Amino acid sequence: MSTPFTADAIEAIKRHMNDDHADDALIIVRGLGGRPDATTAVTSDVDAEAIEFTIDGGERVRVPWGETITERAQVRKAVVTLYRDACGKLGLPARGEH
Repeated sequence: MSTPFTADAIEAIKRHMNDDHADDALIIVRGLGGRPDATTAVTSDVDAEAIEFTIDGGERVRVPWGETITERAQVRKAVVTLYRDACGKLGLPARGEH
């Protein structure tokens, strides 16, 4: 698990995901994380290979980006892609803007 991000950048990404996209995180975990029955998902880590969530109070689930992330600016696009892919897998309509 290598990371191109500073500790501050990781904390900012986690804070943004948890404050503004908690519902999206749960959709990603259910659709792509192999945990369709999860009831909560908190973003707990981010690295070059994946985003990690802590679900239902303890289990950690890593969802790969699908490509290696080398810059912080790539994270937003990668999360949107995961969200849309998860919506498609779950048969949910994806919101138009992120």
